Amino acid sequence: MAKKSQNKKTIKAIEKTASKIYDDISKRKAPDLKMPIRSLKNVKYNKKVGFFELGKEVKKRTLSVNTVKTFAQTLQMMSLSKDLVDNDDFATKRDAYYQSKNWGDARFSEQTESDSVMDDIEALFALEGLTREELRFVPDQHGGSVAGELKVIDTDLESGERITIDCTKFGSGAYAVPSWVEHLEFKTKAKFILCIETQGMFQRLQSHKYWRKSNCILVSMGGVPTRACRRFVRRLSESAKIPVYAFTDCDPYGIANIYRTLKVGSGNAAHINQFFCVPNASYMGLMPQDIEIYDLKKATHPLGDQDKKRAHDALKNDPFFQAHKPWRDALQTMLKMGVRAEQQALSLHGLNFVIEEYLPRKLKAPDKFLP
Repeated sequence: MAKKSQNKKTIKAIEKTASKIYDDISKRKAPDLKMPIRSLKNVKYNKKVGFFELGKEVKKRTLSVNTVKTFAQTLQMMSLSKDLVDNDDFATKRDAYYQSKNWGDARFSEQTESDSVMDDIEALFALEGLTREELRFVPDQHGGSVAGELKVIDTDLESGERITIDCTKFGSGAYAVPSWVEHLEFKTKAKFILCIETQGMFQRLQSHKYWRKSNCILVSMGGVPTRACRRFVRRLSESAKIPVYAFTDCDPYGIANIYRTLKVGSGNAAHINQFFCVPNASYMGLMPQDIEIYDLKKATHPLGDQDKKRAHDALKNDPFFQAHKPWRDALQTMLKMGVRAEQQALSLHGLNFVIEEYLPRKLKAPDKFLP
């Protein structure tokens, strides 16, 4: 499933960490593990880099009477990872939780405990340039839906045979991005990738073969995009050298959670943003001024308390929005207007207004898309 060079890198990193612990114990020294603190307060954002980078704050887990169980669980999880790599296999978070039932006193009582240890291990090995997927722990969910001018070259896990999947041949359905995407290759002549917030809007564009009309690739994010979705889009855009446009609702969640996570990542996952974000993405979704331009006032909703809080938090605490004045202006305009609008609000002017009017007009001026 993975390249031999990737496997060797993963094994080497695990053995290096385990050897250090062994050496410390041999010297009668309390071993420790240093992991970066995962929070928005421990990230920095540089426009040139293009994603949230980890700061220097770390937490140390030292073996002691109070930490012996968690320390043992961490080592057991590392051991499981090595076994998975050696056997060219993988495990979901749920699989890992149940595997721990064989670990005696080190077993987990709840999956929240195993998830936390797995997150710590991912942060630890991210410093070695490894992702959780390279440690062979994969998400339970798939990475979104894809339709359009794209051929994905995958590998049959049983035979090793290469398989070509044509994303124009799914009828009314779509290709589902797998949890593991590093081995995929792509063939496309598409001009751009359009990442869409809602499955409903994706389905409309797919059913009307909008991808053929605009020579593009459609990707349904289904809300905040999963890591597999982000990695897929990142690898595809870099491989094909084509731009990525995001189409979300005009609300603080669509902008400050969905779009921001796609483009620069998040604070809690700062240790993996270098792999799982799309720095070349730009925003072509609904904007506050579109409510006026497209006469959508009758289809808006009042901003709720959570909406307002999310917008204020983005303005006050988020390095991405602090770095881009156009985004600060947009959020402040939204707060002043006191309303939000969904993608489907465009249906006010007809079910296919988005295909016939909105998207064509937007695509004529990509230079006006927000960063």
